[in-house]
Amino acid sequence: MKRNQLWFAALCFCGVTLGLQQSSAIDRFVQYAYDHSGEVAASSSGAVELSQGGGIWSGSAQHHETRKALVLEQIKAEAEKRRVEPIDAKIDSVWKAIPGYNGLEVDIERTLELAEQRAFAEPLQLVYREIAPKVSLEELGSQPIYKGNPNKKMVGLMINVAWGDEFLAPMLETLRSEQVHATFFFDGTWLKKNRSTAQKIVEAGHEPGNHAYTHKDMSKLGRAQQTAEISRTEALLKEAGLKNKLFAPPSGDYNKMTVDVAHELNLKTILWTLDTVDWKKPPPSSVIRKISDRVEPGSLILMHPTDTSNRALKGIIQTVKSKGLALGTVSEVLSPDRIPEVESTGQ
Repeated sequence: MKRNQLWFAALCFCGVTLGLQQSSAIDRFVQYAYDHSGEVAASSSGAVELSQGGGIWSGSAQHHETRKALVLEQIKAEAEKRRVEPIDAKIDSVWKAIPGYNGLEVDIERTLELAEQRAFAEPLQLVYREIAPKVSLEELGSQPIYKGNPNKKMVGLMINVAWGDEFLAPMLETLRSEQVHATFFFDGTWLKKNRSTAQKIVEAGHEPGNHAYTHKDMSKLGRAQQTAEISRTEALLKEAGLKNKLFAPPSGDYNKMTVDVAHELNLKTILWTLDTVDWKKPPPSSVIRKISDRVEPGSLILMHPTDTSNRALKGIIQTVKSKGLALGTVSEVLSPDRIPEVESTGQ
């Protein structure tokens, strides 16, 4: 009996000793894994690995904060490299008022927040915010506008409507199929007879504008007459429920008084960069070629609802798009807002 008890005691002692040895080995292994986890992470990436695989300590608060600090430093470095300064609006000796263009910077706080939500996975997704210019277009006062900012890769289509609507429907269909919105400047006498058509144009996503009332040369009129030409059409637009902030003088004819009167009525005076001269009935191919040769970021392209522009419109749109330029309304082109960009640190 005593002999059996001695054997049992010896076996228990050996088991405890072996267990302690194994526990010590496990502790040493765990400590080694923790000490070298940073080396493993760094070796799997060109810079600092921020992937989801964080080893057996990835769930710990300490490891999470360490990774967060590393990502924050990476974000700050990217922010310094990628900042784009805003461009102020200015008055050009040739093109008159040129709108400003927003700058761009990395939103460090939101980028870090997004990275944390994504468990610090690579590539790091950057969140940007725009920086407004110190000088805006509105601060330039009473000035005519011929084009947008040349740094904004967008072009605007402006369609002056003063007579007939034979080609409006097919032009609207082309704009719809090409997913492009334009600005339609309505002559008052036309608008008075075609209110429902104007409303349908705006309902389709296009922008309305004021093209005076009787298509007279504004520079030949006195202040009272100029005011009447603009305000009568403005009243018709409001009656139709169409909000407007733009005025395009008939035939592009204006003087300083014209711009001042429009400004007093809270309207920007809009001219054009490129003219299709469609009223001369040129071949559509020549219009497309002209636009292709001369269009650039910020261009405002003038046309009318004519047979020539109707047949050239699709080609004009496709030509502009082929040059990497977006198309929008006049107000979109003049806005300092940047064209959205998708970017990551992998780019």
